[in-house]
This record gives sequence, C-alpha cells and structure tokens, in this order.
Amino acid sequence: MSPRRALITGISGQDGSYLAELLLAKGYEVWGIVRRSPSTRFANLEPIRGEVELLQGDLLDQLTLVDALTQCRPHELYNLAATSFVPASWRQPVMTAQFTAVGVTSMLEAIRLVDPGVRLYQASSSELFGATEESPQSERTPFKPHTPYGVAKLYGHFMIASYRERYGLHASSGIVYNHESPRRPPEFVTRKVTRAAAAIKLGLEDTLVLGDLRATRDWGFAGDYVEAMWRMLQQDHADDYVIATGKTHSVRDFLDIAFEHIGIDDWSRHVKQDARFMRPAEVDVLIGDASKAREQLGWKPTVTFPERVTMMVDADIAAQRAGW
Repeated sequence: MSPRRALITGISGQDGSYLAELLLAKGYEVWGIVRRSPSTRFANLEPIRGEVELLQGDLLDQLTLVDALTQCRPHELYNLAATSFVPASWRQPVMTAQFTAVGVTSMLEAIRLVDPGVRLYQASSSELFGATEESPQSERTPFKPHTPYGVAKLYGHFMIASYRERYGLHASSGIVYNHESPRRPPEFVTRKVTRAAAAIKLGLEDTLVLGDLRATRDWGFAGDYVEAMWRMLQQDHADDYVIATGKTHSVRDFLDIAFEHIGIDDWSRHVKQDARFMRPAEVDVLIGDASKAREQLGWKPTVTFPERVTMMVDADIAAQRAGW
C-alpha cells in the first residue's frame, strides 16, 4: 500500500516544520508549498530537508495551487500559511486580508476543482474571539475579533464552514491559541524573552525592552498542537475545535521562569518597558476550553509551561553559542 500524502502550506514555519516531522514519523509522504524558491535554505526544515518535496506556490495565485494539488495528489492538506504576527497586521491590513482571508478561498476552490476528496485543515486562531467577555472560550463562544489579523482569520474560518456545508468537503478548523517553541519567530514576545535571557546569560546583552508585562495568554507547545491538527483529519466528519491548554500565564510569569533558569532571581534590572510595544487594544483574558478536542480527538497537551520556557531558553543559548 502506498503511503498517505500530505501537502502543507507554510511548511517552513514553526507549525509547518513540526507537522512535517510528525507526519514523516507516521509514514506519510510529505510535500510543502513555499513562496520562495524550493532551493532556498529553510532553517526549520534542515533536519528533514531530504525527506520532503517542496513546490513553489502562492495562496493568491490559484493556478499554482491547482498545479501543486495536481502534482502532489495529497490525501490531506494543511493550510498553515498566513500573516501570523498580530501587530504587523495593523501596519499591513490589506496584505493580511489578502493572504489570511482571500488565500483560504483560493485554497478551497483549488481543492474543489482538483479533488474534493482531499481533507483540509485550516489554521484558525483565538484572535477570532478578540474582545469577548466570555471566559473560557469554546467553539460556541461568539466571535468578536478586533484586529485585522483576527478579522481576516474569521473570514477564512467562515469560508471553511461554508464550503463544508455547500460542497461536503472534509474541512476542519483548529481555533488554536498561542503556542510556542524554539522555532517561534524572534518578533514574538516569547522569543524576545528567551533570546534576551540567553544573551544576558552569555554576557552578550544586558537589557530587554518589552511592552505590557501584565498581558496574559493561554500558551501551549507547537509540537503538541500539530498532533491535534493531524487528529482532526482522521475523524469521520469534519468539525471545528478549540486547541488550548486551559491555563493562562502572564509575560511576568514567562520572565520569572526564563531568568530563574539562567540563574537570575531579579530580572527587573534587566527589563525595561516601552509604550511602542503596547497594543492599542490589548486582549485581557483569552483562555481556551478544549473539552471537545479532549473528548472527540483524544488530544491533550503534554509539555508544561515551565518546560516550554526552559526549552526555548536552552535552544537560544545553544544557538547563540554557535553564532546563529
């Protein structure tokens, strides 16, 4: 029997690379769509570069998506490509809408035209809930996005549901809460903290500049969350699921663990706050209720919050020692 084939958009990112590794371990043939040349060096894919096939494509160029589907003929497609840094969506709201919203429609249309039997996973986001007054949030919580990123993600989320109902596609959305790892891009606050802690430990830096230290998030581990994505596409029927830990932590909590790990009990002399990094509309409490995923998918997070933080600090120490 030939192996199952999976196609991943955004394969070179944090989630895409973890998912590719997971699928390879399960015996899949893994393909990925990248916007740059397939010969480009993608750091997150270095350990598995010889085991995956990369195709050049663009969510806004439906012909390239059709070509990729025709060439790969996947059983499963994971759409992880998007503009994922929320503050940047305020600077580039039109581009965010194009890739994060319209791009989902292009993908759905490509599947409908080439092979409606392809099972699709769409990466939705807790930013759909935005300024909600309900906590914790579940699949039944009303959506109230208040950033261009959240609004664009909501468009894609609704298009998934529309195509599922109209055409019978096996299309599921994961309403995924913040999830971190050593592969998180450096502009995110979690990597800012762990990279700075590593640099301070090595004597390369002395100061870390952040925004609101009271901001809280339901932070999980990316490696856990890609397992939930895969499990969604193994179900008989497509559906939407909240993927979260159900626990919140503040930026202060992140700082406490990161700096304690490098032997500094009082991080306040190293950390400064700057209003430039404050969100104009900060979300106070986003905490997910993943009961449905636990009950129907048999999924639960396995890596604890302290383990996630120290894992990231150790990885950044190793990277900076190596001169990366």
